[in-house]
Amino acid sequence: MASIKGICRKISTNKFFELSITCVILINSILIGVETYNNNETIKLVQSIILWIFTAEIIIRFIAAKDIVSFFKDGWNIFDLTLVVIGYIPETFVANASAMMALRVLRVFRVLRLLRAAKEIKLIITVLVKSMTAMFYNVILFLIFIYLFAIIGVGLFKLPNPEKLSKEQKEKYELFIEKAPNAPSNSEDPFGTLGEAMFTLFRELTGEDWTDIRYNHITAYEYGLIKTSPAIITTYHVLWFTLSAFLLLNLVTGAIINNYQLAKEEQDEARRQEKELAKANKS
Repeated sequence: MASIKGICRKISTNKFFELSITCVILINSILIGVETYNNNETIKLVQSIILWIFTAEIIIRFIAAKDIVSFFKDGWNIFDLTLVVIGYIPETFVANASAMMALRVLRVFRVLRLLRAAKEIKLIITVLVKSMTAMFYNVILFLIFIYLFAIIGVGLFKLPNPEKLSKEQKEKYELFIEKAPNAPSNSEDPFGTLGEAMFTLFRELTGEDWTDIRYNHITAYEYGLIKTSPAIITTYHVLWFTLSAFLLLNLVTGAIINNYQLAKEEQDEARRQEKELAKANKS
């Protein structure tokens, strides 16, 4: 058993083995795309062979692992094993069309195996996973601010209901819609409801039409449809865009960069220990 374990360990750490598996993953990813155009028996046969290769790889890595716990401690092993197991589920076992579609979508995730092709990419994924906690609290902070600004926005910019307007006011409303239509024109009042206001603020965060919304509000003020002055309108939109685009997003970026440095140091330390262990084994 020890000899088999040693052989599997040599194979799993061999550069040629890693390169070969990467090539197989690349071929598999290309064929998944080809299957959206043409799905014949030849492609199915090649995909089956690739699944057998992935199975053999998992078995080799499992035997090469120090123990069962260390194998399953590696998230990449669990990810690869899950995709291999899903590949063996026949579509005939699926009860309905929705479940079959879900199974096919899960199989498409085999493309994500390309993420482990390069150590730098694996490092980036590790950083993103480690950053989830900090990003979670950043998201909470962002939601608090977007909720606050949305409530204020509804109070300042909500357009009146045209059905409740007088004839003169309704004419002004129609002129306003003609002169300053929503973008897109079939969308709702950007600040008509709390939910729509939150989505509008998210649009502004991306830089999408935020200046157009500001000009529309100024036009609405000129027609007497809202009572908020242009100075307050400008202050509101500029303050939100500055706060969200430059402060809140930079908090997320800062958390990721900090975790990247920590992960890089851990990776360098692990490589240093591996080299020292290899030297000790040789001596």
